[in-house]
Amino acid sequence: MLQKVYDNLSVWSQKPYGEHILFWFALAESCIIPVPADPLLLALCTGHPQRSLRFAIICGMGSVLGGVLGYAIGYYAFESIGSALLQLYDPQMEVFHRVEDIYTQWGFWGVLMAAVTPIPYKVFTLTSGVFNFNFGQFLLASVIGRNVRFLFVGGLMAFGGDRVQTFIESSSDRLLWVCLILVVAGLFAVKLI
Repeated sequence: MLQKVYDNLSVWSQKPYGEHILFWFALAESCIIPVPADPLLLALCTGHPQRSLRFAIICGMGSVLGGVLGYAIGYYAFESIGSALLQLYDPQMEVFHRVEDIYTQWGFWGVLMAAVTPIPYKVFTLTSGVFNFNFGQFLLASVIGRNVRFLFVGGLMAFGGDRVQTFIESSSDRLLWVCLILVVAGLFAVKLI
């Protein structure tokens, strides 16, 4: 099943609108949808390794703009939109209250951690707006963290070339499972923090 998902994502790398889908998907992933943009980025990079860094930058830009949108939703429309989105991921709002503690203790570093790791970045974007976290620090942490994350993937594909592509194609099922496990582990990490 996961191989079929990967194959469907790979088809987008052959389409002229693949970059646009990646941008909008990364934007939505940062504030709305629970699926990370990494598998789509990986599929596009596999289809065109020579354009991997470009794809990573596009993914990073979309993700940061999605983070800004998430911040705005949290700041301006938490009651009408933001709380409903958070309750999709955290019905008891436990993570929401733990993120408040993370801001108190870690501030910039907490946002940076969420931007780089599998911890759900969208929870941090929404709660950053709710808690009126310093927007400049939020934006800086988001730009650094999201671009480091996606440029790492793009860099592996750009400089690893055929060896990385062969490994990904032969192990795509396992890699997609690892991505899924990392997302779940990120959710648990936030709950434990």
